[in-house]
Amino acid sequence: MTTDTGQSTAAPSEDSTDTLLERITRQLPSLRRSEQRVAAIVLDNPVGAVQFTMAGLAEAAEVSEPTVMRFCASVGCEGFQDFRIQLAQTLALGLPVTHSSITTDDSSADLAEKIFDHTISSLDRARRTLAAASVEQAISLLLDASDILFVGFGASGIIAQDAQQKFPLFGVPCQSPEDFHQQFIAATMSGPRSVTVAISNTGHTEQTLIVAEAARKAGAAVISITGRQSPLSDIATVPLIARTFEDTDVYTPSTSRLAGLVVIDILATGVALRRSPEHTEAIRRMKSELATMRSGGSPTTEESPS
Repeated sequence: MTTDTGQSTAAPSEDSTDTLLERITRQLPSLRRSEQRVAAIVLDNPVGAVQFTMAGLAEAAEVSEPTVMRFCASVGCEGFQDFRIQLAQTLALGLPVTHSSITTDDSSADLAEKIFDHTISSLDRARRTLAAASVEQAISLLLDASDILFVGFGASGIIAQDAQQKFPLFGVPCQSPEDFHQQFIAATMSGPRSVTVAISNTGHTEQTLIVAEAARKAGAAVISITGRQSPLSDIATVPLIARTFEDTDVYTPSTSRLAGLVVIDILATGVALRRSPEHTEAIRRMKSELATMRSGGSPTTEESPS
């Protein structure tokens, strides 16, 4: 399985921090048809479902109570009471209706509200799961770097390209080649103060793993940005994990991309704030001249002495 368009070494395993709604969404295709009817009730209205008794949920789904019990077991609950507790814990995180509840009957307004709610909650989850200590370690590595290589494929490649655009903030040479061979060459040419930032939401994309391993072998530090603990996290000198509510089997990944872009902003801003006042002034001057150029004016230059 892969969401970054690269080949994958293995499908990501279930994470112990997955919420109940995530497990139901992921396992929905493998459930029995009668259990899927129970799942549909829960996904369509999680707030209402937590109030059901077992008999009430069975009646709403038009199934038997033993079917409800089988459904609870299928999604990793020890029984109906454990199901209600886990559902209540999930709702306590402020989760919206999941993407699986989007239907062809939704109006444009319904669709917009569901996707906005899903995205906002996903970013909030990424904020909650991103370890501050790891962010500080990553910023320290980037601050001491002689050069930075950003790598990723597919949606993660977009994040890598965005990061390269922020090279003035990082203050050192940055590159983000799109070609796998160029990434591999750059990684093998790394020095002891080089840093490779490897990006993959799944953390299983084969090409990204190869590049990260090559960078480590060359003596460079590796910062990984993933959505969960993964083989890429294990390779990294500093793993950064920003978990989102992603449903890549049905919808094009987007929330993980947004979270990755925010993590890059955090790193770039953190590095820029720790650089010298001269560097800060250079960035301020660059921003001012860029704004002037965009408005149709000419960038200001110092007059040469006559």
